[in-house]
Amino acid sequence: MTTFDKREQGFEAKFAHDEELMFKAAARCNKMLGLWAASQLGLSGDDAAAYATALVTDNLASQTMDETLGKVSSDLAAKGISREQVAQKLQECQHQALAQLEAASRQAG
Repeated sequence: MTTFDKREQGFEAKFAHDEELMFKAAARCNKMLGLWAASQLGLSGDDAAAYATALVTDNLASQTMDETLGKVSSDLAAKGISREQVAQKLQECQHQALAQLEAASRQAG
């Protein structure tokens, strides 16, 4: 195997790892956002978990983050929570999800 082949394999492995990390981060982020939104809607227990799970599974079915933001915003509009507030919470969840995954990766490695 040439040096070029080894480098190519390394880049492919890093790309696959990064894609997996982003997938896990998006799922974790949507779950956190869903649990937050559920609490704003007055849901708890199984109902809150179902709402959060629906956000995760809908996103897996090719829903974009903008569509997720739109869904949660429309669900919370009647509670007086603006799209900007939901977007801010979504950003917080994204940062928190990445930090959690990176911390878990450091502990495993």
